[in-house]
Amino acid sequence: MDEIIDSQTEALGINNFLNSAKNYTEKNFPNLNINELFKSSLTGNIGNIFKVSNIGNIFLNEIQNVITLMTSVLVIIIIHSIFKAIIESLGNSSSSKVAYFVQYLVIVTLIINTFISVLNITRESINNIVEFMSLLIPLLITLMLTTGTLVTTSITEPILLFMVNFMGNFISNFLIPLLLVAITISIISNISDKIQINRLSNFLKSSIVWILGIILTFFSCTLTLEGTLSSSVDGLTGKTAKAAVSSFIPVVGKILGDTVDSVIGCGNVLKNSVGIIGVIIILGIVLIPIIKILILWLSFKMTSAVCEVVADEKIIKLMDQMADSYKILLAILISVSVMFIIGITIVLKITNSSLMYR
Repeated sequence: MDEIIDSQTEALGINNFLNSAKNYTEKNFPNLNINELFKSSLTGNIGNIFKVSNIGNIFLNEIQNVITLMTSVLVIIIIHSIFKAIIESLGNSSSSKVAYFVQYLVIVTLIINTFISVLNITRESINNIVEFMSLLIPLLITLMLTTGTLVTTSITEPILLFMVNFMGNFISNFLIPLLLVAITISIISNISDKIQINRLSNFLKSSIVWILGIILTFFSCTLTLEGTLSSSVDGLTGKTAKAAVSSFIPVVGKILGDTVDSVIGCGNVLKNSVGIIGVIIILGIVLIPIIKILILWLSFKMTSAVCEVVADEKIIKLMDQMADSYKILLAILISVSVMFIIGITIVLKITNSSLMYR
């Protein structure tokens, strides 16, 4: 069995896949050994995937960066409150408005730079997942063929390749820019009481959430239905082929049938191990951006609550809207990663189900 697995690993290019997969994790998790992880997954003993200390250091660094940003915002709000009190006591309302605009522009400059940076990180993460899935799917399809699931493979490959590229590009090039438009509208709406277009911003954000839910549901249902319909056909086809080999080839027919079973079983083990590695790589791509966005979301919520006593109402509203935007970004990134992890899991499940029919 070990010899069959080694020969299939070399022949099917799994080693090349593992070497290419390192490029997606070495930046965030340089200590993660993909080759060792793959060997461990063959025996069902994975152990620790990521070093906790590394994740802890990343978490602390992100908290420090966010504390610096939030402290700057709070200092600006406090300074403006002091100047506002002095100016209003002198009865100069026009100077008070100028002070508000200056404060607002400085705060917007600080938070929008961070938001654009996080947007770029999110888009880069989604593009990396799409590129990795384009690398993973052909290998999974090849391994599915070694298990004899011909019908499932012919149906699943075009569906997976189309959905991964279409949905990844759709989210990266449409939903994320749409969120940026919603944030821009929120910023404009809070400049003055005369301009109120918050309803449009809220509508765009709600639309993004609904579209994400529809995409995730459509992807999962389509792949599940197609795989379920084809897995039973593959199982019966494989069972018939094995019976034909065992019955119609004299003397060695039974031996050949058992050998075919062994090769198919080894191919299935390799397929499951590659699928597990695929899930781990996707988690490695999105984990740090998720941590960063989660910390920013909580920080903006906390800052909004803390500065409510001294800050202008429009500033509080802006902070809440920024927090909601980070929450939507978090939902986008989690939805993309979960969607593709579900896709990998469904592919593994339907091919395993087809083998159970034999």
